[in-house]
This record gives sequence, structure tokens and C-alpha cells, in this order.
Amino acid sequence: MPSDVPENTAVPAAPRTAWGYGLATVSADGTVLDTWFPEPRLGSLPAGRDRWIAPAEFEELAGDDPRRDVRIDIVTVEIELDAPPASTPDAYLRLHLLSHLLVRPNGLNLDGIFAHLPIVAWTNAGPVNPADLDRLRPRLQRAGIQVSGVDKFPQLLDYVTPDRVRIADASRVRLGAHLAPGTTVMHEGFVNYNAGTLGSSMVEGRISQGVVVGDGSDIGGGASIMGTLSGGGTHRVSIGERALLGANSGIGISIGDDSVVEAGLYVTAGTKVVLVGEPLTADGRPRTVKAAELSGMPGLLFRRNSLTGAVEVLRRAGTAGVTLNPTLHA
Repeated sequence: MPSDVPENTAVPAAPRTAWGYGLATVSADGTVLDTWFPEPRLGSLPAGRDRWIAPAEFEELAGDDPRRDVRIDIVTVEIELDAPPASTPDAYLRLHLLSHLLVRPNGLNLDGIFAHLPIVAWTNAGPVNPADLDRLRPRLQRAGIQVSGVDKFPQLLDYVTPDRVRIADASRVRLGAHLAPGTTVMHEGFVNYNAGTLGSSMVEGRISQGVVVGDGSDIGGGASIMGTLSGGGTHRVSIGERALLGANSGIGISIGDDSVVEAGLYVTAGTKVVLVGEPLTADGRPRTVKAAELSGMPGLLFRRNSLTGAVEVLRRAGTAGVTLNPTLHA
């Protein structure tokens, strides 16, 4: 059968879409403070389904909450993943897709998301418009409602319960974090939106926006990973599998599989690194490169020479990476 598409003409890819029924919190001045999507879905709204008719359980949750001077509205939201966010419910659906593990970090368009996320007073009863907070404070206190923070992003556990994930301090993991089963986030660990783990990992340091951590890796206590929001950079930092960032270390480059960064060592893209065990230069000196040239290479150990203070790197050929305690990551 002849095709309607001319030969050698590329067929446009079908748009990547997602949708969900949501509950939007709207303040007295009409500001949409947040939107909760219990079951977001990839794909288009099923044919024949009326977008104005939501499941019965949503009807029971909608209505006014005079304590916070807000109302809860039912919304049906459809988005294109490759288009930028267009509204607050749109932005929240994208964050839910990440935290429900339906999309990996950096797998959808988040350009301009901050403009669609209002600053919110987060409480143990839900969001409040900060402009109403002083007026409502006596009412909130009588109802036992406490403010935990004022920010654009809420904490993950107020919206999503990740499967087989431990989070010691809920305030340190934002909605939009992608936490794979087997991940443990200890008290000092932090995971930003559009960032997270792809497998079992120990997180005792900071995973910044845009950063992904491979299966079996350990982000040591106080360790820091530069994200794409740091210094206006565009490099997407990633951590390979079975890698270790030692306590209080830091990186601004990607770290490959089975690699280790020594405790207390911070390696940025411009850090001069001495290559240990590699051929010398023509004048007999050890070869030195910028750390950016080693970004993502597997099986490396980054360390600081305790005598000279120089940052060194050597190959860990034949040496397996770190092994997590399976009891802690079941």
C-alpha cells in the first residue's frame, strides 16, 4: 500500500503527554497555591472520558476550608512534557510525574517553573497564602495548625509516598525529587526537585537540582553536588553506579561508575588534577589536566596529596566500587 508520506520525509514524533485529576488549593484572592495529583498518568486523557467529571472520591475532598481561608477545587490537567509549564497545576503535575517515577530527572521541560510556583506558607493542614497568614494566625493556632516554612516548593511526603524509600527528615526532600526503591535519605541528606536516585542509594549529603545518582552509590555525610542552578551552569552532573563521595567532599563534574572522591575534597570543573601512574610529560613531570577532562570516567580515585596539597587522580582498575549494606536498602 502506498504511503501518504513522501519518501525521505521524517515523520514527526507524537507529542509526549501526561494528565491527571487534581485537587487545587485556591486562596481567597484567587491564587492557586498548589495542586495534588494522587494518580498522575502518562499519555493523553482517554478517549470518551469527560474532563469535567472527576472520580467520586474527589468530590468528597473538594470544598471550603475556612481555617486557612481556602477552597479546594477539582481540576483535570493535560500537559505536553516537552512544552514549558503554563500554570501552577501544570507545574505541580510535572513535579508529581518525577516523584511518582513516571519521568526521570531532566526528562521533561521545566523551563520557567518558578514563575508558576507561588510563595506559600506551608502548614501541617496544607498551604496558606502568606498574605493571609498574620490575619489567620490566631485561628490557625486555635486549630493546632503550625507553619513549617515559607517557600515555593513543598516537601515530598505531603504529596507522594515513595515505594520502599526511607526519609529521616521530611523537610529535606522536595516535591519533584525522584527516589528509586531502596534509597535511604538520612537526616542531613537533601534532595532537590528534578534530581534524585536511579537505584538503591545512601544519601547523607546534598543532591542538587538536575543531579542523578546511579544504583548502589553513597553520597557521604555533608557531601555536596553542584547542580545546574549553581553559578548559572548548564552541565548536568551525574554520579555513576557504586560510586562514593566521601564525607564533606564535593563535585562539580560527573563521577563515573566505581569511582571515589576522598573525604573533604572538593573537585570543580577547573580543578587542576595530577595524573598518578600515567606517562610523564616530555620534561619528566607528572601530567596535569583540568578535572573537567575526567568527567564521567569510571574507576577513578580522586584524592589530595597530604604532603604537597595537590589534587591527584589514579585508576582503580580491578577494584569494585562501594557496596551498600543490603539490610539498610531492602
